[in-house]
Amino acid sequence: STWDTKKMYLLLILALFSIVESQRWPPEKAKEWYSKQKWLRGSNFIPSTAINQLEMFQPETFDLPTIDRELGYAEQLGFNSMRVFLHYLLWKADPKGFIERMEKYLTVADRHGISTMWVLLDDCWNPYPKLGKQPDPRPHIHNSGWVQSPGIDILRDLKKHALLEGYVKDLLRHFANDKRVLLWDLYNEPGNGGGDFPRKAEHSLEMLKKLFGWAREINPPQPIIAAVWEGDWSHPSRLSPLNKYQLENSDVIIFHNYGNLNSMKNCYNALLQYGRPIICNEYMARPAGSTFQGVMPFMKEKNIGAYNWGFVSGKTQTLYPWDSWSKNYTEEPKVWFHDIFRTDGSPFDASEIKLIKDLTCLLYTSDAADDTPCVDLGGRRIIKKK
Repeated sequence: STWDTKKMYLLLILALFSIVESQRWPPEKAKEWYSKQKWLRGSNFIPSTAINQLEMFQPETFDLPTIDRELGYAEQLGFNSMRVFLHYLLWKADPKGFIERMEKYLTVADRHGISTMWVLLDDCWNPYPKLGKQPDPRPHIHNSGWVQSPGIDILRDLKKHALLEGYVKDLLRHFANDKRVLLWDLYNEPGNGGGDFPRKAEHSLEMLKKLFGWAREINPPQPIIAAVWEGDWSHPSRLSPLNKYQLENSDVIIFHNYGNLNSMKNCYNALLQYGRPIICNEYMARPAGSTFQGVMPFMKEKNIGAYNWGFVSGKTQTLYPWDSWSKNYTEEPKVWFHDIFRTDGSPFDASEIKLIKDLTCLLYTSDAADDTPCVDLGGRRIIKKK
């Protein structure tokens, strides 16, 4: 009948509309989203009392008072966003309780004017995560207790990848319309730790494809991304299969860089060709030449979102360098590798604090306002000029 034909066409149109809507954002949509954000600046955040993602969010060790206090340090710096790592095992053990603790974190962060970039999976450090009491830090070793998510047992078995579907869809569905959530970082450094098992990068790519597929089915209003972190991005012909997939599927372009200013500029210039907003959600390793003084002014100038690694020095011990796994350290290094504050809120380097507050317009009082781009009057940020 005519009505059946019309109904069939309507269903076809709706199906096609759904397919279009669930695809990667067009560049124009990504630019429109980014234009509504203030310059994004913050850190990769874990409270000083947690050694890893599990200890941060397990109910027995979920330390909201410390989270509140340390996000207060971030607010005082003028930071407005934090990148926070989650873990599949937390959801598997107790989906409802895990989401409730995520909600509590978001409430505290939002009170401090801080948005959140959630990270769902991670290929870095210990490939054998376990729930329960987490190990004590090994003295003087960088990230001695950090764990991969989901871990080697699932990642190396392609048939087990489907176990992650409920985790991804549940979180994206629950927080889809939550304005406190900035974006979804699906997979941190896929393929890192290549020595864990043969062809790890290939397995990580297969997992990443599934993650994007599940995320697009939910189609949240926040961007969906996976950051490039290694390789040559200057020309499409030089991209690894992982990098190619990440750059062709992320709504906005996100990268990691722990090099000096020239290295940061080279990465930025290489990624301009994709015509999308650019965010760096890992940088700052002082001895490697990646410093706040060296790169943060450039990042502000180009409106590159800036998330350094390390905030309050604590159980992750990321004030020690990466080579602390192979080189013996017996005391705190004179130049911290990562991290900004000690647990009491005192900074590693007061000159860094001055620079960051200058760049985030939180430094000056009215007595010093004449020659500055912005002034802080009793906590009210007044931008005088750009």
